[in-house]
Amino acid sequence: MNYLSVENVSRAFADKALFENVSLGINQGQKIGFVAKNGYGKTSLLNIIAGKEKPDSGSVNRRNDLRMAFLSQDPDLDPNQTIEEVILASDIPTIGIIARYEKAMLNMDDGDAYQKAFDQMEVAQAWDFETKYKQILSKLKLDDLTQKVGKLSGGQKKRIAMAVALLSDPQLLIMDEPTNHLDLEMIEWLEEYFKQENYTILMVTHDRYFLDRVCNEIIELDNGNLYTYKGNYSYYVEKKEERLEIEQTTQEKAQQLYKKELQWMRRQPKARTTKSKSRIDDFYTIKEAAFNRRQEHQVELEISMQRLGTKIVELHKISKAFGDKKLIENFNYNFQHGERVGIIGKNGTGKSTFLNIINGNLAPDSGKVSIGETVKIGYYTQDGMNIKPGQKVIDVVKEYGEYIPLNKGKIISASQLLERFLFDNKKKHDFVEKLSGGERKRLYLCTILIQNPNFLILDEPTNDLDIPTLNVLENFLMDFPGCIIVVSHDRYFMDKIVDHLLVFNQSGEITDFPGNYSDFRAYVGSTDIALSKETPKAIEEKPAAKAVVKTEKKMAPPGTSREDQKELSRLENKIKQLETERKKLQDSFLDDSIDPDVMTQNSIKLATIKEDLEVKEMEWLELTERLGV
Repeated sequence: MNYLSVENVSRAFADKALFENVSLGINQGQKIGFVAKNGYGKTSLLNIIAGKEKPDSGSVNRRNDLRMAFLSQDPDLDPNQTIEEVILASDIPTIGIIARYEKAMLNMDDGDAYQKAFDQMEVAQAWDFETKYKQILSKLKLDDLTQKVGKLSGGQKKRIAMAVALLSDPQLLIMDEPTNHLDLEMIEWLEEYFKQENYTILMVTHDRYFLDRVCNEIIELDNGNLYTYKGNYSYYVEKKEERLEIEQTTQEKAQQLYKKELQWMRRQPKARTTKSKSRIDDFYTIKEAAFNRRQEHQVELEISMQRLGTKIVELHKISKAFGDKKLIENFNYNFQHGERVGIIGKNGTGKSTFLNIINGNLAPDSGKVSIGETVKIGYYTQDGMNIKPGQKVIDVVKEYGEYIPLNKGKIISASQLLERFLFDNKKKHDFVEKLSGGERKRLYLCTILIQNPNFLILDEPTNDLDIPTLNVLENFLMDFPGCIIVVSHDRYFMDKIVDHLLVFNQSGEITDFPGNYSDFRAYVGSTDIALSKETPKAIEEKPAAKAVVKTEKKMAPPGTSREDQKELSRLENKIKQLETERKKLQDSFLDDSIDPDVMTQNSIKLATIKEDLEVKEMEWLELTERLGV
């Protein structure tokens, strides 16, 4: 069943065409992820489809009875209303049905009205609405419904809008960056919710795991053309690579044909015959194909930072509380060379507070932060940067520095750095007000990196960045020789960047977990982000895991290569993964109802895992002996 059709829609902003003659259809059951670079008009297209904006040309045709909900990036809510008032005042059909049923209950003499209201309750399955209502509000941490919207954070407002969208029971749900401002627990709950509920979805998100686990189709807007991929994000990545290879081959053939036809054209043929006229027309078509090169700019970051000394950042018995709420209690930690730390925990557990204490923006209640003389911190905050009215892009970066040093004694100017971050000459001299949200984030990254830090603190760096920029940023951070601290709800990003996690709990405890986010989730085994202080000891009791958990990190000896450190981290993560798999298989044998064939298969798998584990442990021991750690 077709819900909606987009026909030859075009949209321009100022003198820039965002997209032209775009057409697509949305059918029942599709869960579509819409992918495009920043500035290509993803949000504009969603607004047009949702009826919030009008296209410059073309049309959007919807079914007359289509129930549609739209979750925007920045919901427009009445600041004077409470959370409950916002929900009750929204256009949620079930609320109206319940209200009519309750009214009919007060006048049982009108049997027809009561029967009609009762039938509507049956059709809408409104009897279970209260349960669904409470479940969604609880999972989105909207417990105090008496709070005024005007006093809430941007993240809380986004969650209210999410609750309204889900409770409206739409046939078509359109979402613009639905995972922004949601913590990891909420994101994983939302994934499971969409698997259970029969929604048709169109969404824009940079969360690649979310795309992979929710979507069954990806639509990409690339160089003005729409490409459809009938699969999830992993399928899209694979098939796009194949498409680009075909395009490259086609262009090379066109260039060869162009050279041949160019020689014929230079002989100045007289267009007297139909055949020669046709060949001349074909020549210009071939020329266009031969020079239709993809504008694939690569963000190349070869920044040469100041070397870190022996002392980097040391935390001595740090504690911090706000009122009776303990966020950090008696925490000790020494950062080492090349360390990549991910920070996770529920909202309100002190993650941003911890970053501000390290950066010196906030003093601890007790304890001491000691920072080495060679440390230069670059702090990327969620709040972003303050833009002065009338400022141009190039001027914003130049405020922080005219150039930065690169490897091999080279330098790069502020203008060249912007080019490497995908700002062309025209965009560099545009006013910042004209930039999209993602482009502003890219600009903000430029202002951080041009200061040439050697200790990066990144608080939600992936928000509003497009996927191509995320890939490039990840590649840069993988080779960054300094220290990195990352707070992010982007699980794909965390898995790729960090070596271990600091897990923040509600009680003020901070646990050092040896692995990335997927390792952590496999260990915890649920969507509840919680880990007690005793967990590392419990892991350490297992012989094979002793190699993974270290209570004190030692300095890598002089001469240790970055590759050796990466290999050591990789082995530790692999050992942890194999330990988890071994335990699951061993536990499966305790199930009395296990099928004999399954037991045989699990026994074979267990034997293989034990062999792999022994090999990896031996490799780890040999490497640690060689490195002296």
